[in-house]
Amino acid sequence: MPNKTIYVADKDLPLYTRAQEIAGGNLSKAISTALKHYVDAEEGRLEGYEEITVRVGPGTGRKRQRQRFIGAKLGEWVWSNEKKAEICRVYRARSGKFVIHTEKTPDYVTETSVTGWKKHLGLGEQMWATTTGDATLEVVDTLEELKAKIPPELYEMVAATAEAPPVQDLDI
Repeated sequence: MPNKTIYVADKDLPLYTRAQEIAGGNLSKAISTALKHYVDAEEGRLEGYEEITVRVGPGTGRKRQRQRFIGAKLGEWVWSNEKKAEICRVYRARSGKFVIHTEKTPDYVTETSVTGWKKHLGLGEQMWATTTGDATLEVVDTLEELKAKIPPELYEMVAATAEAPPVQDLDI
């Protein structure tokens, strides 16, 4: 196995030490993992992709787990009423697969038996209920698989742009 010498500035030494601790004592593994991520992100950026981070799982905001991939957004669809909303985004991953990220806001339910001025002031018996909301991430290989999993309006937009390259190089 070839050896490579890396010169580290004194001010960066704590960073390398911490990376080695996290990698179980193997600094080479830490550096290789970081370089792989860097190369993937930069090659993707040159091809017109970007690093995308989404939140998935139950709840809202920071409670959700974050997931990251290199991709390009192809379309977004939003449906809402007075009680809830659903947002569906479709990305093309650098691998050519399609990524579906769906967010559902909490459902809100309110009921009251009060009418007139008491209702406007919030007086009297009332009931409030809410769900936690949810977000999911799903990966499919083909447009045909994608069609069965997203709203028809969104599919039409995505299918029209799915085969186009993320970046078109112009010779001008």
